[in-house]
Amino acid sequence: MTAQRSSYGWVVVLCAFTLTFVGFGTAYSFAAFFRAFESEFGASRAHVSLVFSLCALLWFSFGVPGGLLADRFGPRGVCLAGVLCIAAGLAAAAHAGSLGALYAAYSVGIGIGVGLSYVPAVAAVQHWFVEKRVLAGGIAVSGIGAGNLLLPPLAAWWIELWGWRGAYLGLTALTLVLAVPAALLLGGRAAKRAEAAGAALAGMTLRAALRSRLFWLMYGVAMLICVGFFVPMVHLVPYAQDVGLSEAQGVSLVSLLGLGSLLGRFGMGSVADRLGHARSLVAIGAGLGFLFLVWWVATSFWLLAVFAVCFGSLYGGYVALAPTLCMEMFGPRSLSAVLGALYTAAGLATLIGPTFAGASFDAFGSYDVAILGCAVLSFVGAGLAAAMRRYFRSAA
Repeated sequence: MTAQRSSYGWVVVLCAFTLTFVGFGTAYSFAAFFRAFESEFGASRAHVSLVFSLCALLWFSFGVPGGLLADRFGPRGVCLAGVLCIAAGLAAAAHAGSLGALYAAYSVGIGIGVGLSYVPAVAAVQHWFVEKRVLAGGIAVSGIGAGNLLLPPLAAWWIELWGWRGAYLGLTALTLVLAVPAALLLGGRAAKRAEAAGAALAGMTLRAALRSRLFWLMYGVAMLICVGFFVPMVHLVPYAQDVGLSEAQGVSLVSLLGLGSLLGRFGMGSVADRLGHARSLVAIGAGLGFLFLVWWVATSFWLLAVFAVCFGSLYGGYVALAPTLCMEMFGPRSLSAVLGALYTAAGLATLIGPTFAGASFDAFGSYDVAILGCAVLSFVGAGLAAAMRRYFRSAA
């Protein structure tokens, strides 16, 4: 690789960081709008939560077609289409006259947009690096945590200044200004390294992986753990207000989830290398179960802040660990396709988790059932991950 190509690789990293920052930051800012939607549309928490859950289901589901399109046509056009979908979804959401219109605008627009831009952007980085590939990929995906850290409080500020509709128009402008140039600067098909055209890579095809017991064990672990991942993202703000904290404090807790996510993404590599990747997955599931119990008893801002940072770090750690586990279990041959298939578990889990939490609050007047249910599922996920370890070494 020439020095010029190597230096441009870091431009691609910055572009991928920007795309994940904008895409996931706008999605995770949903928590700042939660109360406004309840008031504006007279909707239950279950129905408001479903707006986000459908969005997440779509972005996890569109990772596979987004990756396939990028493989064929290059990442630039696919990511640009994704960015324009996000901007269109935000702009349409600003004019939504009903909750149904919000589903069509926010859920579909942002869901498809993030799905089309995330996998191609992150995959584009891999073609520019060999020696520093892990570092470059880690910086690229850290845009997710940075967006989660910065955009929810920015959205809350804009809601105070302009109302929730004006805030969505502000996010539309931010998306166009930052993400469109980032998409245009991504390397095209010419950025693919010569090694991609060489001999067939080792490992399983997607069809072979789907026939293996190990894939479905991993799928089950992902389902059980991910049900709870986005419950705090959606419900921590209303929960904070229910226990007497201000809306600003609630939004700051969501930002702390993003801070923890950043810490988890950068710190998981060294932790997992020492503990072992399979053991780390068990620890993440068990840690999540314990943290849900902490949330269940927490009413003070500072205890909730500790919960948010720790929870975010485990979430970020899982996101960083999952691709490595898939590489070790199934090999590089169809890694993108296998990882995309695994992400559908997270999509289904996200459809269930926040929506169930909202419905349980509507039914019982508290989040107790939802929080304890997520704790139980996380512990069961840890147990399944422990059982999976005996298949792990013989899989590759």
